[in-house]
Amino acid sequence: MTTTGGGRLALRESGPAAAPPVVLIHGWAQTGEVWDLPGFHTYAVDLRGHGESDDFGDYRDSRQWAADVRAVLDHTGPATLVGWSYGGLVIADYLRVHGTADVTALVFVSAITEIGRGRPGGATGPVMRAALPGAITDDAAMATFCAAMAPVLPAEMVAKLTAAATSVSPKVRGELFRRDVDSADVLKAVDVPALVVHGTQDEVVAPAAAEYSAALIPGAELSLYPDTAHAPFLERPQRFAADLLRVAR
Repeated sequence: MTTTGGGRLALRESGPAAAPPVVLIHGWAQTGEVWDLPGFHTYAVDLRGHGESDDFGDYRDSRQWAADVRAVLDHTGPATLVGWSYGGLVIADYLRVHGTADVTALVFVSAITEIGRGRPGGATGPVMRAALPGAITDDAAMATFCAAMAPVLPAEMVAKLTAAATSVSPKVRGELFRRDVDSADVLKAVDVPALVVHGTQDEVVAPAAAEYSAALIPGAELSLYPDTAHAPFLERPQRFAADLLRVAR
């Protein structure tokens, strides 16, 4: 556990301590347990209101999300930040307040970096649009969303994703969407290596969101995974591990 702004964040450490640290930030209505990256020295955080972390503070304020990531980096030391889906927006929140302080590299995975009507860095696909607003309060709608986000995943993984998602309160599920955030200037100011990974068949976050982010981040590499939906690290684990190994430092 680490503490930030009056609340506690759960942090799961695994892997060889000699390897460069990698901080893993999950997506909307998930937990740090979604990650499985053997061979890496990882710290998987449960975002505020998710998993074993406390439900505290303001979910709409970029500065508070930035403070959460700052608290994690104070614990881990300089690290590669990896953000999946909504986790990409949390990384952008950190960059907005702290720049790349203690960030050695960035990896955006099927990620949004903006949110709000018409924000290109937050472009969504038909699965996400179909899920809202129902999945905020209706667990059955959330289960449908979890099954549709990456249809090739085995039933036991879908069950795990669904259990994590439905454990998050409707209040928190809803608050995460009640934001309007532009990140163009934040992305243009990135001065560390960056990798943007996205599945070409992602119908939760549109591939256009990845193309937008990669075009703005100086020197960013865009890695598009064919025949892959919203969870490249689960659907194509070997390729994702190879990509992460190239940039983690």
